[in-house]
Amino acid sequence: MSVPENGPDGADTHARDRAFMVARHIEARGIVDPYVLTAMGKVPREVFVATPLSEFAYEDSPLPIEAGQTISQPYMVARMIELAEIRPGDKVLEVGSGSGYAAAVMGAIASHVYAIERHEELAERARAREHRLGYRNVEIICGDGTKGLPGEAPFDAIVVSAGGPKIPEALKRQLTIGGRLVIPVGPSLHQTLMLVRRTGEDSFVQEDHGAVTFVPLIGEGGWAVPETAAKETGIDAETSGFAHGLPGPARRAKVSRPTPSHAIAGAAEPFGDLDELAALTERFADRRVVLLGEATHGTAEFYDARARITETLVRKHGFNVVAVEADWPDATVYDAFVRGLPRPNVPESAFSRFPAWMWRNAQVGNFLQRLQAINERIADPARRAGFYGLDVYSLSTSISAVLDYLDRVDPDAARIARERYGCLAPFRAEPARYGRMALSRGYAMCEKPVTDTLVDLLRRRLGYLVRDGRTFFDAEQNARIVATAEQYYRIMYYGTAQSWNLRDQHMFDTLERVLDHRGPGSKAVVWAHNSHIGNAEFTEMGQVRGEHNIGQLARARFGEDCALVGFGTDRGTVAAASDWDEPMEIKRVRPARDDSFEGHSREAGIDAFFLETGPGQKRSIRDALAEPQLERAIGVIYRPETELLSHYFQAELSKQFDAWIWFTETQAVAARPQSHPHGPDETYPFGL
Repeated sequence: MSVPENGPDGADTHARDRAFMVARHIEARGIVDPYVLTAMGKVPREVFVATPLSEFAYEDSPLPIEAGQTISQPYMVARMIELAEIRPGDKVLEVGSGSGYAAAVMGAIASHVYAIERHEELAERARAREHRLGYRNVEIICGDGTKGLPGEAPFDAIVVSAGGPKIPEALKRQLTIGGRLVIPVGPSLHQTLMLVRRTGEDSFVQEDHGAVTFVPLIGEGGWAVPETAAKETGIDAETSGFAHGLPGPARRAKVSRPTPSHAIAGAAEPFGDLDELAALTERFADRRVVLLGEATHGTAEFYDARARITETLVRKHGFNVVAVEADWPDATVYDAFVRGLPRPNVPESAFSRFPAWMWRNAQVGNFLQRLQAINERIADPARRAGFYGLDVYSLSTSISAVLDYLDRVDPDAARIARERYGCLAPFRAEPARYGRMALSRGYAMCEKPVTDTLVDLLRRRLGYLVRDGRTFFDAEQNARIVATAEQYYRIMYYGTAQSWNLRDQHMFDTLERVLDHRGPGSKAVVWAHNSHIGNAEFTEMGQVRGEHNIGQLARARFGEDCALVGFGTDRGTVAAASDWDEPMEIKRVRPARDDSFEGHSREAGIDAFFLETGPGQKRSIRDALAEPQLERAIGVIYRPETELLSHYFQAELSKQFDAWIWFTETQAVAARPQSHPHGPDETYPFGL
């Protein structure tokens, strides 16, 4: 019987994480064996992971452990055990026990599990974990697993958690008649997961179950020498124990096609400066919405490129909405500046909270100055381009904005709204506390009051429009933010997919409302991270984690009347923090992995290029970039020491984006490590 990690009150602190892992990363990807699903939901994976990496315990990723080995990806563990058809009463052999996690999962099903590990250090640690968790039916043995365990044979199932050049004959012979052997086999990085079933004394049948990557199987029946294995396989231990591709266990048909780097080199359109880049992107000027991504939240080249593209679309093609991944109340300050509107009454300077450098930097400041100049040359104020925030984090500021508006147009309604919003008053400085409280008490105490305020505001829309039509839209949007934020902070503890989906749905809904507000013929440029802009349907986000995003929603709503443009870089510097609410640092970006889209872009050998990948492009480039590969995403947090685990995900680039903009080397945005939001008035609205 396993003993999960418990909190001070005796509660299993990771039960929700395990349940989410089983539902999203295992069952949703086609694992149906009830014994496997139940066992994976019981065994505490965090116990088998090094403490610094425990936050990643329930991500669907392999993780490094001692002795240069790995704990396999949860999906891979589940897949192999399902293929082995392990049942109660079975006697099982595992080869390459590593941390002991897979042995514990099998021990939660089978009668007895023998697990062989060649590293004494790993064997001792695994033995101690099994004992601590109460798995008395799991025995860890140090030795050469390729020889099996003749003294305990025959076995109903054998699972090998390392990749060898061939199937060891000794293991086949130690199966019962009808027994199953699951093993990765192959001489290279991409092994094949094989299922061997013994059908008679000297008869066996084999099945191919797709490409995988595992650490080398060392021993008499595998790779003879560790150094030779490393040279032959080229396997990076960080990715070992991993199933390749997004579609699931079925193996893809092999198709002859050029390597991604050669395909990129042949189709890329180099540019020498940002004016050339802007001209290249004008092919999307006929779209209703152009969405421009970024691979990090702190790279100067991404901001400058988006700025020049946006200026061209506004100046030459009538785009009148710039919608960004930022808070609505803060963005209204910048909007007033670029459109020459009265300075809004906000309780704090714009973008003064973490991460201030995202929008309080020299690149954004220069862009807004140029956008203001472009607007001044547009005679009709209604056609001038506005600057709008799409995000949901401004709970406190949005409450203040709603109350300020109602104070001016309807003091009686303002009094009622203050009473209703009073429910959230204790949490305005730290809204995540509201989510923890709502979770612990089991109900949403503030949901009805904040929703009632929004409903009242919308019910009185016509009267308010007569009194102050110009600012009603802003007040309405802030009331929507308060209602959504209440939901967001309440559900963020139920899993990342739910809170992510609520946030991106809110951002997309806001974009649609802004387009409607700006009238017929309105056209928008959207600035957000690649993870929000690229179509999540063709990434690990959507196919494994069940997340959708703005790009996917825009494609569903606008079809080919929108363009999704991603950005990438190989190396350089970036403005980012080491953790949430910590100071900004200038960090060095590690060169991209060779097996990533960024690595392939670097190998194309072009310093900066525009690559169109959407419909109508050559099939060769679309096919070459449609195979799932790793893609890097750096947000406001950058952890280069765990980059693979923290910042890479799988994607199908040519389906995720309509175009890819590449800079081989990039630099951090120009921003101060500590913001100075209350600078002299002449620095308005930037405070720089």
